[in-house]
Amino acid sequence: MISSPDKALIKSIDKNKKEQLLKLATNASVVVALILVVIKAIAWAKTGSVAMLGSLLDSVLDAAAAFINMYFIRSAMQPADAEHRFGHGKAEPIGGMFQAMIIGGSAVFLMAESVRRLINPEFPVNTELGISIMLVSSAMVAVLVLIQRYVVKRTGSVIVAGDALHGFGDIAINLGVILALVLSGLLNSPLIDPVIAIVLACVLIRGAWSIGKNAIEQLMDTEFSEEEREHIRTLAKQHARVNDIHDLRTRRAGLSAFIQFHLEMDGEMNLNQAHAIADEIEQLIQQEFPNTEVLIHQDPQGIEEVDPFLRS
Repeated sequence: MISSPDKALIKSIDKNKKEQLLKLATNASVVVALILVVIKAIAWAKTGSVAMLGSLLDSVLDAAAAFINMYFIRSAMQPADAEHRFGHGKAEPIGGMFQAMIIGGSAVFLMAESVRRLINPEFPVNTELGISIMLVSSAMVAVLVLIQRYVVKRTGSVIVAGDALHGFGDIAINLGVILALVLSGLLNSPLIDPVIAIVLACVLIRGAWSIGKNAIEQLMDTEFSEEEREHIRTLAKQHARVNDIHDLRTRRAGLSAFIQFHLEMDGEMNLNQAHAIADEIEQLIQQEFPNTEVLIHQDPQGIEEVDPFLRS
């Protein structure tokens, strides 16, 4: 499956190198997607397979998604400005919503075409050509996934990781098309091709749901997982002079993330000491959560009653 980000590598690579790696991944994705669209269009024209049409549609969507990823990743890389002081990270989930809508619409079209083929069955032709093209496509996608795995380990990019995961799905779709072409001939049944195409349409719908759900979570500022939030609390409270924290708020925006909370300390501590402690904790959290902006407010312990919800 997809490699997990390597925290040690991420910390050791500077921002410019990470941006170069992200550009490599997006450029490679665009090139591969365009090549696959061309060869699969030829294969569909020659075979007439509706399963091949499903694979072609998936590659068209991959090409559209690749261009969307390229645009929105570059947008997300832009530094904060006067109109976007939190940066441009939410460009990524906006792009994700576009991807989800395009993929969902194409899945519905493929489903309708498959039902038509069930009503009016047709045998695919030139199956040897179709199988050869699917094997070539699978090899190209496998190389792309290897490049994306390399980038994910060094950048932690969520959008590239998602694209790589989609690449595994593409390989599965290609194998499904090969199965459809082989079984249609072996079993002498024209119904196998549209049935497998319906399965591929369901795969596309599932992918659209996953992409859309992730995008909505980021756009709606969904909190980190409870495990991650508890880890933040542990990092902050392990300092000897910190008594507790409250009002922990977290959110993600593309490649960036934001963490903020109130730090409870001895009210007799002077401002310089409190500031130094907050800086130490901020750096510690950023080491564990790269590409994160941490905002800490220092509170004298016991100065106000804290609502139980803010402790959660």
